[in-house]
Amino acid sequence: MITGEKKLVIIKDVQTHAKDTGGSSVQVGVLTARIKELTEHLKVNKHDFMARRGLLQMVGKRRRLLRYIAARNSQGYLDLIAKLGIRR
Repeated sequence: MITGEKKLVIIKDVQTHAKDTGGSSVQVGVLTARIKELTEHLKVNKHDFMARRGLLQMVGKRRRLLRYIAARNSQGYLDLIAKLGIRR
């Protein structure tokens, strides 16, 4: 689980304006951090199937949010995936 301080750093990094704390780009940034942590957990605990299910749900939600961002603002989408290091 990501800490509050780490979450604030992620929000500051990807927010679109000063008071943006729950926009779609912020949600994608937080989900990406959670996905990275859970991936590391699953490398150690291969038989944690509930965590694997949660990981797949988070990846699906991130994919839907990225599709939404791409439909609204294609340049913003490209900038976001470059900043977060996500494959297209």
